[in-house]
Amino acid sequence: MKAITGLAAAVSGALLLAGCGSGGFDGVYNMPLPGGADVGDRPYRVKVEFQDVLDLVPQAGVKVNDVPVGRVDAIGLAPDGWTAEVTVLVNGDVRLPGNAVARLRQSALLGEKYVELAGPAEGAEEGSLDDGAVIPLDRTNRNPEVEEVFGALSMLLNGGGIAQLQDISRELNAALEGNEPEIKSLLANLDALVGELDAHKGEITRALDGLNRLGGTLSAQRDRIGGVLEELEPGLRVLADQRTQLVTLLQSLDTLSDVAVDTVTRSKDDVVADLKALAPTLRKLVEAGTNLPNGFELLLTYPFPDSALDGIRGDYTNLYADIDLDLGTIVENLGRSRQSPLPSTPSLPGITGTAPSLPLPLPNLPLPGVSGRSGLGDLLGGLLGGGRG
Repeated sequence: MKAITGLAAAVSGALLLAGCGSGGFDGVYNMPLPGGADVGDRPYRVKVEFQDVLDLVPQAGVKVNDVPVGRVDAIGLAPDGWTAEVTVLVNGDVRLPGNAVARLRQSALLGEKYVELAGPAEGAEEGSLDDGAVIPLDRTNRNPEVEEVFGALSMLLNGGGIAQLQDISRELNAALEGNEPEIKSLLANLDALVGELDAHKGEITRALDGLNRLGGTLSAQRDRIGGVLEELEPGLRVLADQRTQLVTLLQSLDTLSDVAVDTVTRSKDDVVADLKALAPTLRKLVEAGTNLPNGFELLLTYPFPDSALDGIRGDYTNLYADIDLDLGTIVENLGRSRQSPLPSTPSLPGITGTAPSLPLPLPNLPLPGVSGRSGLGDLLGGLLGGGRG
């Protein structure tokens, strides 16, 4: 038995020495794990950048949807010297998108670590993950470690707020005790408020959409708005420079308003008395109606009313009249007037009285230098500017 054990030890030592002497053995990390994934004859390498890899080791598994598809080939520092770079071998028959993501997972609570590859959680898949591809740091993450969870729990239990839960509960009971009706009313009001908000969610949504459109419009006009604000700056600077004068002006206006208020207060009784005394005059003016404007119309244009303007051209007026001063005709007309009264002469506005009458009968006297049947008529017609006898 001892001989067999010694023989086995000797063989093992020889194998180890042979391996070390040949230079092809770098440690147990290069030995494939039993039951590992089959990478096939044409695997491709992908470099994955992690913030840290914790206790991930070479020969760890690489899985897609919990199916082993490869293994971790090497672990080292990235070129920046701060992050970890993991090189994985993936079976050549497994195709992944070019924007694939990588995560560090753990098979169980105390199980081994492995690298999980998957497509993007959001967005469309792009390209293909080929040999030599790199999954950058922004597309990798890891799960919290058991040690980190226990450390956070220890901090919560020892130095956190667990010890103060009793004090918090006691203070809440003291605050709510005796205020049950108010608390119920508050909850009822909150329920009503939430119900009203839910009933008007359409209007709220439209208001938010309107604000969104307004924001878009303002964003599209931001250059003009910026220009306006920049142009306002000189005016604001002038106002700032003249602030002392503006303050003095406002103080003077305040003093003036005090004086005006005092003046109105002191003269209030006199103003009221004057208005009361003026009331009868105003009442009579109202009763006069249109008579007063008509009277002023004649008064201001006396002796010519407005209707006389139609006959005036420039600085003179023409009068064309046909006057028959034949005494026989006049006597005949007077004889007719005894039978029927003459039509009344229209009176001018604002002028009263009767027109002066000429003494009749007028003698039909011949005048020197005037020939004709009725010399007086011809003479008056000539004097009146073109009348015919």
